[in-house]
Amino acid sequence: MSGKMKAVICHGPMDYKLEEVDIPKAGPGEALVRVEAVGICASDLKCYHGAAKFWGDANRPAWAETEVIPGHEFVGEIVELDEAAAKRWNVKVGDRVVAEQIVPCGECRYCRRGDYHMCAPHTLFGFQRVTPGAMASYMVFPVEALVHKISKSVKPWHAAYVEPLSCALHAVERANIRFDDVVVVAGAGPIGLGMVAGARAKNPRLLVVLDFDDRKLAVAKKCGADITINVGKEDAIQKVLDLTEGYGADIYLEGTGHPAAVPQGLKMLRKLGTFVLYSVFKEDVTVDWSIISDDKELDVLGAHLGQNCWPAAIKMIESGILPLDEICTHQFPLADFQKGLDMVDAGTESIKVSLIP
Repeated sequence: MSGKMKAVICHGPMDYKLEEVDIPKAGPGEALVRVEAVGICASDLKCYHGAAKFWGDANRPAWAETEVIPGHEFVGEIVELDEAAAKRWNVKVGDRVVAEQIVPCGECRYCRRGDYHMCAPHTLFGFQRVTPGAMASYMVFPVEALVHKISKSVKPWHAAYVEPLSCALHAVERANIRFDDVVVVAGAGPIGLGMVAGARAKNPRLLVVLDFDDRKLAVAKKCGADITINVGKEDAIQKVLDLTEGYGADIYLEGTGHPAAVPQGLKMLRKLGTFVLYSVFKEDVTVDWSIISDDKELDVLGAHLGQNCWPAAIKMIESGILPLDEICTHQFPLADFQKGLDMVDAGTESIKVSLIP
């Protein structure tokens, strides 16, 4: 296929433009995919705003690059591929597919051990020039991509939610939830709601969700929360202590990306509790580390991407058990990408915002 297409191009922080570019060409073993929907992630927004995680500072080098098409939460239809790609991914022209956000090298120490989500080169769609993202009409899946089929019966913007859901499910697996646990999920955004759904599937004794937005908390109830707490109206720490005879929660899953949620979780957990941190923060977070060690001897676990959780996330979305119309709240044409970014930034109207090329 040849010709031109519209694409969002990142020229640096706060400098994204809709431009006309060449439709990419699939090489040997690759696939050309027509993008049906691409979600706007909180990390996309942080990259747009120039967070050090992406553009570097005195403590870290830049990771993101300019002249890149953003977008790592996507779904599309295969329009071109060769026999090698079809056999490797068990797909054909016309299939609806998603690809994991990371494109692992397959050769580094982490990939060889099966921890492909921590691949040393760590190439993700939408942040480096070698793997352009999905804020465009078409994109190419390279040979190393991890590709999954998803039903065409699912709305495109629902299908694109597989990416954040897989991340949330990975965080839940890191938590090692048990039947008698009291689990607290901080945040009822796209990641937090996925955590709620995943934690519900583990059937803990009590599942509590925290947020500032009553509308989002209502959706959390539909995802499986037993109790919701509006942290702007109630003393969330005291309420969790009251629910647990003063001991505190067994597990705290952080999905807000807000610095205040970290000390909140440390105070809310019982001794020997587990803190799972998924969020990407815009700025540094300072806490009293003695709470982690001398006071409570907590397990503090990071979670990154969605290692081996994509099939489960696809199954959950295809099953219809999630209130996806209430999670995937807004869809905009690609030309309105700035409106989408601004809506995600405001955080007052939307939960998951997607672009439709």
